[in-house]
Amino acid sequence: MAKRESRGWLPPRWFIRAFWHAHRWLVRRTDGRRGLWLPKTGGKKDGWGALRLTTTGRRTGAERQVIVGYFEDGDDLVTMAMNGWGAAEPAWWLNLQAHPDAVVQTKDGVRPVRARRAEGAERERLWARWAELDANLDGYAARRPVETAVVVFEPREGGRPVSA
Repeated sequence: MAKRESRGWLPPRWFIRAFWHAHRWLVRRTDGRRGLWLPKTGGKKDGWGALRLTTTGRRTGAERQVIVGYFEDGDDLVTMAMNGWGAAEPAWWLNLQAHPDAVVQTKDGVRPVRARRAEGAERERLWARWAELDANLDGYAARRPVETAVVVFEPREGGRPVSA
């Protein structure tokens, strides 16, 4: 009998959405003093962090904000375009495809970035890095009908963090 690939347990969709709305509220309410964290946790091996991403709406041109997980790859920040592992592409990713210049806020400060999709060998390398951080990554990704984009935020205009 063939081994069935585990799709990884996820809480109900309503819970995931409620959590992210509460998390975004906390970051906004505290202006990033709470709810954002750096990838290195407690001096242990590199982990993932949380950042606030500000994009430009593809249809409205209005500023949009979302909290996403990330890890550092040299000067770049890397995330995945997922919508709580739901089928739909996240709005922030659609916005970045139309307007790739964005701003991220990490615990280190605010920095301007340009977003792009990782392709080929780079995507494979970055995906493997996420898999080191989350053993269920491939199972979660199997829930989506399309390949999950790996998004790279490259610094622009010097791109070093400026205190928030």
